[in-house]
Parts: sequence; C-alpha cells; structure tokens
Amino acid sequence: MDIPSESIGSIPRSPELLAALAAHESGQLGDVDCREIASLAVKETIQSLEAAGEQVVTDGEQTKSSAWTYPIAGADNLTADGVVIPYADGHQRQLPCLTAGPFRYRTNAAQYLQTAKQYTNAPVKQAVATPSLMSLLYPPSGIDGYAREAFIQDVLNEAEKDVRACLDAGAHKVQLDFEEARLSLKLDPSGGVLNDFAELNIQLLQRFTEKDRARIGVYCGPGADQDSTHSLDIDYADLLPQLFRLQAGTFYLSLASEPDPDRALKVIADQLRPGIRVFVGVTDPNDPRVETAEEVRDRVLRAARYVAVDQLGTCDDAGFSPAADDQSTSRQVAFAKVRARVEGTKQAAEVLGRS
Repeated sequence: MDIPSESIGSIPRSPELLAALAAHESGQLGDVDCREIASLAVKETIQSLEAAGEQVVTDGEQTKSSAWTYPIAGADNLTADGVVIPYADGHQRQLPCLTAGPFRYRTNAAQYLQTAKQYTNAPVKQAVATPSLMSLLYPPSGIDGYAREAFIQDVLNEAEKDVRACLDAGAHKVQLDFEEARLSLKLDPSGGVLNDFAELNIQLLQRFTEKDRARIGVYCGPGADQDSTHSLDIDYADLLPQLFRLQAGTFYLSLASEPDPDRALKVIADQLRPGIRVFVGVTDPNDPRVETAEEVRDRVLRAARYVAVDQLGTCDDAGFSPAADDQSTSRQVAFAKVRARVEGTKQAAEVLGRS
C-alpha cells in the first residue's frame, strides 16, 4: 500500500485484563501473574491489529495507566487536584499536581515498546507524552525550593530520555501525543498557552538530529473519552500554524469528526512543508457506528484533492481508549474500524493508481 495507514495508539482492554488489573490493585493477584496476563493482552492486541491488515502496530496501550500520566503513575509527590479537562458531554478528567521536586519519570515508554516487539516482526510505533502536557503538573502557586524554570528543564530532560530510549529500542515511529494543543485554545483563546506549549515541544525536538526527527511524529486531536471531545469546537485554522512549527517528520491529525473537513484540509495544505507526511483521520472513535471501507475510501480521495499523495497517510481520529476508558467502545468495534480504515485506504490507493 503506497498510502500508509496507522493507528493512533490505544485499544480498549479486554474484561479479562481489566479484572486482572483490579485484582492486582486490591492485592488479590500477584505481580508475576498480573504481568503474564498483561503480556498476553499485548500479544493478542498486536495479533488482532495484524489480522486487520495493520502494517505498523502498537501495543494498544494495554498496560499504560493512561496516555497522559504513565510517566508519573505511582509517584509520591503528586496530589489529585491538578488541571481539569472538561468534555463536551459534561464529564471531566483531572490531571495530578506536583507537590515537590525534582520532577522525574517513573516509567519510560520504551518498556512498552520492548514488550510489544517480542510479539511481532512488524514495525512498532510508540506514543509518548509531550513536555507541554507535563508542564501542566506544576502548581500555579509554585513550589518552595523548586522554581518553575528548574522544573521545565527537568521536564525537557525527562521527555528527551523517553523519546531517545524509544528510538534506541527500534521504534518505527515515536509519536508525541500533543492532544492538549487544541484544548489550550479553548482554555485560553488568546493563544498564549498554545504558543508556550509549542515552544516547549520545539525545544524538545531541537535536541534531536534531522535523521531522528524523521522518525518522530506529532499527534493532535480534539480528545476522545466516553464518546465525547474536549475541543472539537475549536477552529483548526487557529491551531495548525502553531502546530506545523514543530520540526517533526510526521503529523497525525483528526479529520473524520471535523464539521467542515474541506476547510480543515485547505488549512493543512497551506501549512504543510515539503518532505513532511500528514496522516489524516478517516475513522472516528467517538462514533459507535463502524465506517464502511467505501466511506473511508471517499474520505481519502477527498484528502488527496488537497494533499499530495506522496505526503498523505491515514489514521483514526484518536486512540480508542486514551484516558483508560475501556467501556465506551468495544475491542470488536475498534478492530472493525481499523479494518475499514486499512481496506478503505487500499481502495483509495487503487483509484489513485498507487498500488
């Protein structure tokens, strides 16, 4: 397939894995047994993605606490009263808040990558948290003896180690999950927070060579949790110029859920630099209906009217359970949507003479 297609990351976890994690949390299941069940879940997820036709696989984030908090899960210098993320349906998620320094990752994403690589010969993509997201953990009131400037340097150092470890471990692509970009414009319409976020992530990418950056991608979307979004009402035109300042080799952008995809595609085409590939969303994880391959094909063909085929790829609008929401969408529906994306992209490639 000459038009590449990739998942964003997370897949809903099975009831068996969820039961095992709950039993482990309550002390009814030991570490070894829990790890064995989790590893089997990763294996089954990868096999199911391959069976659906996926050429680049992920571990489905089966063992992450969440896409946002995996680096600091279990840390003893956090409280639960951090930044609140409001969703359109009224529910909220809340980040933790740092109480003392220094800031350090407890878990690096490379461990997930290394587990996944045991179960496949296919290329494996690994999603990682951005420094901009981690910057939200610092309290507005500050921390005695730990200035924000020192915290930001620690964040950048830890994020660099996270990305570099994944590259060194053989990741096909390291995906920076910059979901907070669009949200920032909802929380601060002036764009000041978005500019600060972009600058942090630019500083991270500057620590890598051009060759490394070719293997680093940036994902941005309006959120996907309990079939709701946090920032779909924010205009892409206000976001994309800042987003494309990041010197990454690939961008993954939601599109299937956009109310005016043609307008979004025009902005993408205006901002896209030569040599960059943009993966556009052709399936919507928040929509319980499984798209047909023909619908996906038509979405790809529409995107190809604006973006050169050599710079085009397809993806889902988001992960299927990025906030550890394993109930809104079933595994079966998630894999069905993956199959539709892969098959529809293949059909579009045939129409465009790319296969």
